[in-house]
Amino acid sequence: MDYKPQLLTKYKNEIIPALMKEFNYKSIMQVPRLNKIVLNRGVGEAVMDKKLIETAQEELTAIAGQQAMKTYSKKAISNFKLRENTPIGVKVTLRHERMYEFLERLISVALPRVKDFNGVNSNFDGRGNYSLGLDEQIIFPEVNMDKVQKVIGLEAVFVTSAPTDEEGYALLREFGMPFKNLKKQ
Repeated sequence: MDYKPQLLTKYKNEIIPALMKEFNYKSIMQVPRLNKIVLNRGVGEAVMDKKLIETAQEELTAIAGQQAMKTYSKKAISNFKLRENTPIGVKVTLRHERMYEFLERLISVALPRVKDFNGVNSNFDGRGNYSLGLDEQIIFPEVNMDKVQKVIGLEAVFVTSAPTDEEGYALLREFGMPFKNLKKQ
């Protein structure tokens, strides 16, 4: 028996028909889909303390369920004591099943653990892609609280095939993303 994430099944059975009806699409191929989720973490303090980048990489790997890679500086900036090709962040790109599993864990487990949570802002880029900034990595249950040296946030970018923000918003709303103003734009 092949494993399918619940959100993937929900997308195929519920979200596609709902969006086809809402936007009057003629074909299933017009319905927006989630292409990838990119998790990114900048660790500027890693210039001074090299262990921070290793810790950030381990934590992001645990959160994503996939190996995170280091990102390196492209230029030397003397004011920040930054040399060229110095590791300054970590990122991971999730696709297919892992992407849906992460989205499900984010919506049902991690976001409700945020203190005084009342929804996320709708930060769209004009092309249907959504960016979500998280202040703490400790909202994810995969992060071992005993090993956390410093509370650092991370950014998640949801790349969709939606041509407009309205369609991207509708797609993520149907997945269950808890937007502050849960209304049809």
